[in-house]
Amino acid sequence: MCSETIKNDFLALVQDGFPLAGRPFKVIGGLLGIDEDEALGVYRTLKEEKIIRQTSAILDTKKLGYDSSLVAFAVCEDGIGEIAAFIGSHPGVSHNYKRAHDFNLWFTLAVPPDSKIGLSATVEMMAKKVGAKDFMILPTVKMFKIAVKLDTNKTKELKEKVVKKETESIDLTAHHYAVIAKIQDDLEVTKEPFFKIISELGIGYPELFALLDDLANGGYMRRYASILNHRKAGFVANAMVVWDIADEYALDAGAKAAEFSAVSHCYLRPRFKKWPYNLFTMIHASSTDEIERIISKMESELGARGHFVLTTLEEYKKIRIKYFTQDIYEWEKNILKEHRLCAPIV
Repeated sequence: MCSETIKNDFLALVQDGFPLAGRPFKVIGGLLGIDEDEALGVYRTLKEEKIIRQTSAILDTKKLGYDSSLVAFAVCEDGIGEIAAFIGSHPGVSHNYKRAHDFNLWFTLAVPPDSKIGLSATVEMMAKKVGAKDFMILPTVKMFKIAVKLDTNKTKELKEKVVKKETESIDLTAHHYAVIAKIQDDLEVTKEPFFKIISELGIGYPELFALLDDLANGGYMRRYASILNHRKAGFVANAMVVWDIADEYALDAGAKAAEFSAVSHCYLRPRFKKWPYNLFTMIHASSTDEIERIISKMESELGARGHFVLTTLEEYKKIRIKYFTQDIYEWEKNILKEHRLCAPIV
């Protein structure tokens, strides 16, 4: 049985980047001072305990040509579970939460470049279908940070340097798209977890890892890594904190907010008369007290005119979407048919 230190160091390592190698657990074992079998055993345990949700490629939605946005609906509390189930039925919805606000249903939506409906019309059809009282489409104006890397081994300082990775101009080929289709699935728990992929593609390890390097260097793949269930990993508190920042200071404030290690997501989004907040931050911590301390520190540095903590009341969906599959087109076909025939579900 491995120590908690080994477990936490393992989690920190695979969040940062899972080794792209024919025998990745041998590589991990070498870095942690354990053998390959023990490293594989640690991974198997973390999967069985559901601390590791998934290990696969983390792809860049925008770079792949998808249109995406955060969306907020104001819906009736009665039947919100059924409404959330309908919203979550869209294959391009990756996150879907009930939050404590009049805008009580928040989700992220992505549609492919050849969508028959488009993002805005999809949201409007959804809103009509569920009888939403109001809604907001909140696309990214500026991304300052997106990196869910929980501090499992407690080595991070309060702040960290955010480095923007430079990308190369790479044209995707049929080989790249074939690899993209395979690397979105959860990795198998075996000594050679990439063997299934190379067998199905009819290529060797060098070819696979060269294609993955292309995707990373071109910015199509942010990294190949493990994503954790933050609560099971000990990070039981999280909050979406939105800030009202004067437009002339928004870029500076966003850069400052992104430096906080506990902030996993930091975006500038549009504001509305009914919604004054333009800077969105997602914070993860091990306690609500820690969350409050971080918010207080951020408040003292960002120069915000106000902020609001959007507490998560219920998680309806949290997955990685699958790119370039037929599911979305089937959903669009069905909703276009129903749009003319069906009454609202509430």
